[in-house]
Amino acid sequence: MMLHIPGVLSADEVRHLRAQLDAAAWTDGRATVGAAGAHVKRNEQLPEDAPLARELAQYVQQALNRNGLFFSAALPLRMSQPLFNRYDAANAGHYGFHVDGAVRAHAQGPGWLRTDLSATLFLCNPDDYDGGDLTVRDTYGEHEVKLPAGDLVLYPSTSVHCVTPVTRGVRVCSFMWIQSMIRNDGRRTMLFELDQAIQTLRARHGESAELVALTSHYHNLLREWSEI
Repeated sequence: MMLHIPGVLSADEVRHLRAQLDAAAWTDGRATVGAAGAHVKRNEQLPEDAPLARELAQYVQQALNRNGLFFSAALPLRMSQPLFNRYDAANAGHYGFHVDGAVRAHAQGPGWLRTDLSATLFLCNPDDYDGGDLTVRDTYGEHEVKLPAGDLVLYPSTSVHCVTPVTRGVRVCSFMWIQSMIRNDGRRTMLFELDQAIQTLRARHGESAELVALTSHYHNLLREWSEI
């Protein structure tokens, strides 16, 4: 499932992050990938261990923690630290087609994090730059994503994807990976759609015996399928 989640950050929150990111010291993004990725990646990243990176990552994490749609869709068990990247037309910034690594070292806890879902949080508006589309391939073809500042796209980490060359301006985003309580994307999608239907019916008709039954099925499926 690929999902657009609007309004993760408000306009004021985006301005707060951008004021600090625009003055930050960026480094070559190729330092964070292996040899294969380095051949197709040309961007800049905020060093993960920099104090500013950790401060802004916490800011993004708090916004995600309060977003009900994100929780319903991702059912997060563990998350990587949100990172920040920058694609500048002056450097022909781009990232060719690739797939994210299946596991990552997990700085916030012991062991490894399995990357079930990838997420990109846009920190600039589409008219700020040309090119720079996040392009995700699946069985239905290629999907180009270019969202308003503060909006996030969530998609399976198994997807082959790229960022097309930026030809004007600068594209700034935060990105992260999620290990879900539900490993299987099909099951996770079913639970999301069931949860959204329950919430819509409750808002439209109020509580009922039928809604209690549906809610019971949702939680029993979550209990059956979750890996906690």
